Amino acid sequence: MKKIICTVIALAMLLSMAAFAEGATYKVGICNYVDHASLNQIVENIESRLAEIGEERGITFEVDYDNCNADASVMSQIIANFIAEDVDLMVGVATPVAMQMQSATEDNQIPVVFAAVSDPLAVELVESLEAPGANITGTSDFLNTNAVLDLIFAANPDAQTIGLLYDVGQDASTTPIAGAKAYLDEKGVAYKDYTGTNTSEVILAAQAAAADGVDAVFTPTDNTIMAAELSIYEILSEAGIPHYTGADSFAVNGAFLGYGVDYANLGVETANMIAAILADGAAPAETAVMTFDNGTATINTETCEALGLDFDAVSEAFAPFCTSIQSVVTAEDFE
Repeated sequence: MKKIICTVIALAMLLSMAAFAEGATYKVGICNYVDHASLNQIVENIESRLAEIGEERGITFEVDYDNCNADASVMSQIIANFIAEDVDLMVGVATPVAMQMQSATEDNQIPVVFAAVSDPLAVELVESLEAPGANITGTSDFLNTNAVLDLIFAANPDAQTIGLLYDVGQDASTTPIAGAKAYLDEKGVAYKDYTGTNTSEVILAAQAAAADGVDAVFTPTDNTIMAAELSIYEILSEAGIPHYTGADSFAVNGAFLGYGVDYANLGVETANMIAAILADGAAPAETAVMTFDNGTATINTETCEALGLDFDAVSEAFAPFCTSIQSVVTAEDFE
């Protein structure tokens, strides 16, 4: 009898939740960290998937989107505006935005869903990936650094010096750069840091790497370098230096290779998580952070040719280390 009563109560709760959700309107505030291909693709897929879910379930997601363009003061104002507008949930695209949203919601407990946070544990956004423990959860584009570096030596087993190009102020770069150094130390291969905090500095860093004649350059999922990629890819390719990076968007913007997650799918899954929290009552504290397979290598065929490399040959060399290989040509953004 107790089991029957519990079942009836559970069904009643589900029906009540469904009735509550149908016809409801939810206000979602999305703040993007910077304008670049991967992050823009995430936002586009969040918005399109929320629209689909809305049509499927007879509910409405009112999305207020803004971009702080890596300006901390603008970011703070955008988040303050979301709070003033009484949004039902905030979405922070990239680590700096997620961290600021976490801080801004400690008292009001507005749910926060992050997207493309490379290491949510290291920056203490969550207590664990399985059980975040507070009002925040989301999707991670965690980078398998060793897998990217394996590709460098698959293509060039005799590489002796690797350039590490990144922004020291990017939390997303801290762990993978440390991991890259440990990998190279164990392999007995030399490396050199090249850093920049804005496009002008990144250009100078790329020029320095070209002048030093490193055998390859590695960059993790670093938003500063991504924003500068269109300004540096020719510097590196003309010097005969392949640029190995942690996202396919780098390859779209001219880098030789991008390796990592499918950012379109990451956006879709972020939207599904948003809907689960708002329409289904899922608790962020108990909603596991979602991670993704890091097995897709994206090769820029134009840059490959400029480097004097054969696409088929490098694809064959990379194949044992990837779940899939795809090709792109240089463009300023995803279509």
